[in-house]
Amino acid sequence: MDNLLKLSRLIDALTERIGKASIWVVLVVVLFSSANAILRYTFNYSSNAFLEAQWYLFGIIFLACSGYTLMRNEHVRIDLVASRLSKRGQIWIDILGIIFFLMPMAIAIMVLSWPVFVHAFAGNEMSNSPGGLIVWPARLMIPLGFALLILQAISELIKRIGFLKGLCPDPTQKAEAKSAEEELVELIKARKEKGEV
Repeated sequence: MDNLLKLSRLIDALTERIGKASIWVVLVVVLFSSANAILRYTFNYSSNAFLEAQWYLFGIIFLACSGYTLMRNEHVRIDLVASRLSKRGQIWIDILGIIFFLMPMAIAIMVLSWPVFVHAFAGNEMSNSPGGLIVWPARLMIPLGFALLILQAISELIKRIGFLKGLCPDPTQKAEAKSAEEELVELIKARKEKGEV
């Protein structure tokens, strides 16, 4: 079990890096969307390529961060039954949910989306919109995003089994750390106090 917990920590570190890197993609999307809107309304210029690039970037954020969301326990839960159970009962529900619902769904989507990507790549598929982009990068995001989700699901499964065996802390406990927004507000306040802003 120690080796599995080490594997879980490695997967978590990868997921953490991808989640943190995705923050920059959010910034790029905001800047890109703003530039697109300014061009459209100020200069009456629009491009399907600009719109599709925004969609691609949104797809990267959503798919790359699904594992990060799972790791942070920020995913949607329906606690009608689980909230009435003990912590061990809740962990067992998570284990069963990962094994019988999350993993089969994610594996099925990953496997079924791979040939779609291969076909788009081999045929150099282009968007149907005039001036649109090539399609295969968007198609590739789907199997890659679900592969990352599967990796994180494996990590979450290991952590939950480790918790049941008393080998690791409760993986469902949300960290009491400050949010990114709270950290940013504190940083701005600190800079104002120093006279840097």
